[in-house]
Amino acid sequence: MKSHVRTLQIAFTYIGTIVGAGFATGQEILRFFTRYGHWAVLTILLATVLFIWLGTKMMVIARRIEADSYEDFNRHLFGERVGSSISLFTLIVLVAVNSIMLAGAGAIFQENLGLPFQAGLLITIFGSYFLLKRGISGILQINSVVVPLMLTLSLIIISNTLGVPGAGRFLFLETDRSIFGAWMSPLLYTAFNLGMAQAVLVPLARHTDDEKSLVRGGILGGTGIGFMLLAAHFAMSSQMPGILQFEIPMGSIAFRLGPLVQSIYLLLIFLEIFSTFVANIYGVGVQLKQHLPIAPSLVTPLLMLICYLFSQFGFSSLLGVFYPIFGALALVWVIMLLRAPMSPPPPIADPSGPEGKAITIVAVKPVIRITRK
Repeated sequence: MKSHVRTLQIAFTYIGTIVGAGFATGQEILRFFTRYGHWAVLTILLATVLFIWLGTKMMVIARRIEADSYEDFNRHLFGERVGSSISLFTLIVLVAVNSIMLAGAGAIFQENLGLPFQAGLLITIFGSYFLLKRGISGILQINSVVVPLMLTLSLIIISNTLGVPGAGRFLFLETDRSIFGAWMSPLLYTAFNLGMAQAVLVPLARHTDDEKSLVRGGILGGTGIGFMLLAAHFAMSSQMPGILQFEIPMGSIAFRLGPLVQSIYLLLIFLEIFSTFVANIYGVGVQLKQHLPIAPSLVTPLLMLICYLFSQFGFSSLLGVFYPIFGALALVWVIMLLRAPMSPPPPIADPSGPEGKAITIVAVKPVIRITRK
């Protein structure tokens, strides 16, 4: 029973880390999949396979090499110097993304609840801080709440879309986009999201004792991501091309389903921002604790303060520069992950040995003696 619970926690954390606010608004799905028409179903299936395969492989390798942070994992893939440089750039992107997400949380409080912008920022920061005091278990707990809500909303949207006249259009939707662009999109989408998610998935794997739970969680999580991609594409395809005019495409669908679904949707967007913010802060904090000459307990508050200060400014143009560069690096990162051999499992600890030291079992070939008569 304990292993099944751990499997679900890993799967929910995997889904919650990938499915952020951009996913919930529908912009990511519209940009990477739905606008490519009838190719979208096939490319979503490809992205699902990649999420299952590469996400699971990343977590298994991270556990086997005992990587404490995504920097340790990148050093394993690229070597010391290149791996450290890529990790530093990833840190910059994560801080910028977290700052924007924090600003998004403030905007939700201001625009939908009538509360001050700064109240949204402070509630998110203090809530994240107290949750992060629980370590990796806090991330598992918040995703165990958020992800079932996300899956429930996906099912509600699917059931309501089935009665729409254009429900079957997702299989035959026409597009003037290139085939090359259609098949590159799932590669870019998977690479970018896994490149960001490594900040959480690597420490998660390190703190998981049972490798089978990691594998099952990776398979279940990747499948869940694919299901939610397909559900959102199914709903938005029925509203094409008019849905392209909306800044929050999924919001336009949720708002048609009544005030209850609208309230759930707004709560879900905030919770996705919150859970992703918590997870990224944790991952970046783990890396910084390996380098900063300050007390580990001060790293998380300092990191949150930086994100709070940066959230006061517009970072859209800054992120517009970083995102394409990071996307290109993420493709290289995925290629290296594809090529990386599966590391051998860590040595088994001998509890009866002195100080519980690890022992390595070596297979010895039998010696065959040949005697002459």
